[in-house]
This record gives sequence, C-alpha cells and structure tokens, in this order.
Amino acid sequence: MEILTSRFGKIDIEEDKIITFKREILGFPRAKRFVLLPHRESSPFYWLQCLDQPDLAFVVVNPGIFVMDYSFDLPDDIQEELLIKGTGDVAILVIVTIERGKEASRITANLLGPIVINARLRLAGQVVLNPNRYPVDFPLSARIGKGEEKSDIQEVLQAGGPPSR
Repeated sequence: MEILTSRFGKIDIEEDKIITFKREILGFPRAKRFVLLPHRESSPFYWLQCLDQPDLAFVVVNPGIFVMDYSFDLPDDIQEELLIKGTGDVAILVIVTIERGKEASRITANLLGPIVINARLRLAGQVVLNPNRYPVDFPLSARIGKGEEKSDIQEVLQAGGPPSR
C-alpha cells in the first residue's frame, strides 16, 4: 500500500504493519490507522504516521528508556477491547512533544496518556492514567544525553517536530 505523507513523501506500507486504533488518540477521533516508522536504524525514537490523515505524525518513544520504573495496571476492559492475552502482547509508547522557544527547545513525554499496542494483533489505544502518578509533560530534555538521543532530537526538530492539529 502506498501513501503520500507531508513529512516523508511517498512511502510504501505493508498491510500487516498497520496499527488500528480501537481507542482514539485524544483530540484525533478520525485518526484510526497508523504505522510506526523508525526515526533511523539505531534511534529510540519513532514516528507514528497516520494513514487516514497523511499530515498527522507523532514522535513516540518507549518510556522505559527514560523512566526506569514506568509501569501501570491495564484495566480489564481495555485488555478486552485490545484483545490482550498477556504481557507478551503489549508494547507501550508515549508521545513526545517538542516546544520550540527563543533560547532552546523543551522536550517532554506524555507519561499520563501512553499508547498501548497489542503487538501481536496490531490493535492500539491511548489510555489515561492517574494524574497523581504521571505527568502529561515529563521533561526529557535533561535526560537526553550528548550522544545519539541528542542528535535524534535535533533531526526530529529539523523534520518538523510534533504535528499540528
């Protein structure tokens, strides 16, 4: 399947790589089908590219890279909705936000609203956790080293940063 995106131009997507959102990403009710595109081969960052709205793409990352004790219990109704049978089915990603300022960019991750993916069936949804435990704007800027993550963020900034609504 070939799609035309605003960030990456024309890309060829294998049908079995499409992730279908059963639970929407908050604020994007029409965005149902996505594909994960690696930022580059050794990068921890990915682009979650929407197939329904080619101008919509989110920068995402596995939160465990930056927050070692990130964990939560997934409610039974969400497990049923996403047909999750066990922890081996689950992949967790969080949306990264890059706010550009005059002096520097502030980079945060939404730990409050992770994206839960049934990796086996490619079903997904955003869940909202306890706001007393996790913030919507967890700062990554200080946790990004001087090495690959830093250069990855620079490349992401040059590629256009977060999507506009």
